[in-house]
Parts: sequence; structure tokens; C-alpha cells
Amino acid sequence: MTIPPVAFRASQAVRAALSAIRRTEDLRFSPDNRLLAIAAFARKRCLLLRIDVETRPDGPDVTIHDFMELRSDGIGEVHGLDFMDDKTLVVANRDGQLAIFALPMESMAGQHREITALRRIDGKPFCKLRTPGSVVVRRESGGRVSLLVCNNYTHLVTRHVAIRWLGHRTVRNQPLLRNGLDIPDGIAISHDGKWIAVSSHGTRDVKLYQMSSSLGPKSEPVGILQDAGFPHGLRFTRDDRQILVADAGSPAVHVYERGDGWTGRRGPVRSVGVLDEEIFLRGRASVEEGGPKGLDIDRSNSVVAVTCEEQALAFYPLASIVGKTMSGIEPGVAHP
Repeated sequence: MTIPPVAFRASQAVRAALSAIRRTEDLRFSPDNRLLAIAAFARKRCLLLRIDVETRPDGPDVTIHDFMELRSDGIGEVHGLDFMDDKTLVVANRDGQLAIFALPMESMAGQHREITALRRIDGKPFCKLRTPGSVVVRRESGGRVSLLVCNNYTHLVTRHVAIRWLGHRTVRNQPLLRNGLDIPDGIAISHDGKWIAVSSHGTRDVKLYQMSSSLGPKSEPVGILQDAGFPHGLRFTRDDRQILVADAGSPAVHVYERGDGWTGRRGPVRSVGVLDEEIFLRGRASVEEGGPKGLDIDRSNSVVAVTCEEQALAFYPLASIVGKTMSGIEPGVAHP
């Protein structure tokens, strides 16, 4: 089943900026839901969009008001990104380091801005970042922020603890997850903070690890999402009842249900096409390519945004992907 995208409003300038992105990887909504950042891997830039998502009786309504293209010597082959807050962005460059940026928010106006990193993170000698890909931010107490990073080709997730009031200097760099991973390509943390989900490209599944103080590289995954194709971007829905997984090897997003818990093995309860055949085949350079890569759910729980090289940005109603009758989820409504 293929579902139609939400027809978003945008100027010709915004659409031209989207068309010029070329190869994309991850994308991410800001905490206040007013910005959307897209990793422009091939052009070594980040595209920042000013966006509004409204929930209406007939479905979500999306407007992209403006854009800014960010360039920096701290932005290389940017694969992953996440917001530390509404004005601070962290990017993971597969050809280098992590870099943290204060976003220039005074005016977008279609500008192409050169910016300087507030801090670069390489992991220090004993936990060196190597081919960093997707990154997710976990906010902690005392002004601390944990950055969980997929090191793609060393098959390792690392944790880097930065202190905001020390200029985001890292005070801890440690290996976190390795067991079961083969090219970790996407990462997400549940909203209740109890679970880490990691796409494992080589094993063609998603591993789930339970958050605990004893979590380490030898910890085994306690849950496995099977039949994920070539999984990339993934997100928990706001109530943590579902996980959505973008399959880079097919035109689909797969939906997994928690049920009584995330332990054990399970297949998708639903797979929904988000690319038409022409777009998918145009990007089909190999069996691992052509499908959606980046995936995020907006903070109002209304729309799913996806990106890939042949379709830089598309939005879909969350309810159409998870299925209203199956999950009972309604757009814009949080469930306990």
C-alpha cells in the first residue's frame, strides 16, 4: 500500500533549495516544532527550514515559510543531526567529527550562511569517533547532554557527555553499544527514556537495548525488530507504542508495535509505501538504495517527514502510516 503525501505550501525559492540538496541522510524537527534540519551529505551542508505544522479535522497542514543553507568547515559529509535545544544543532560528519553550532536565527530569508562551530568533538584518544553517522541527544540533569553516536563502520555506538556551561566541553567519552550491531545506521531513544533503538544495516534489523547504569558494549539487545530490509532512520511515536523504521532498500516505512513490551523478536505489523515506483527505481543504484533514509515525527505527533536523494522531503499523516483502527492513535493527541 502506498499513501499520498501531504501537499505542503512553500515558495519557489524553498522548492529550489530542496531540489538542490542531492543526496540526503537524516532530518530532524526542533523541540519547538518550528524548524526542520536536513543533512545534505553530498553537498556538505545543512538545510534549515522554518516550518509550521497545524492539526486540522481533515488532516495535518504543513507550510514551509523560509530556508537557510548552512556551510562550515565543521560540516563535512553530514550524515546525522539533532537539536540540543531550539537554537543549538549537533551534526555528525561521517568523514570527521561531531560539531555543535549555535544557529543564526535573526533572519533566514533564503540566506547561505557560513557559520563556525561552538565545539568540535572527536571522542578523545580512548573513544575516538570513526565514521560517525546518526546522532541522538539525551538531555540530563545539571546542564549535561549525552550525545549517542552511531560509528558506522566500526560497528559501535559511543556516548559523549557535554556540559553546556563549559561551552559544551565533553567530560566523558565512552563506548556504549556493540553487541549485535553491524553498521549501525540510525538511532532513537524512547520518550520515557527506557529504550535505545539502533538500526543495524548489516543484519537487516533493529536492535533494542534497555537503558540502565550497567549498559555497555557487551550488553545484548533484548529486542529485535525483524524484516526491516535495510533500516535507516527510525523514531518512537510519542506514546512509545510504535516504532517507525525507514527502509532504504524498499519504498516503505515499517511499523512495529510494542504490545506488552519491546523484548523478544517481532516483525512489522504494517508496511506503508512512501515513494512511488518511478522515484524508487530512479534511486535504485543497488539493492540497499532507493528507499527512504531520514525519518522523523513532528512534535505535535501529526506528521512523519521522510527524505532520500530522489525525494528530498515529503510529509505523511502519522495516522495514515500507523493506521487509526490498529493503534487507536490520533494525530496531535498524546496517550499515556
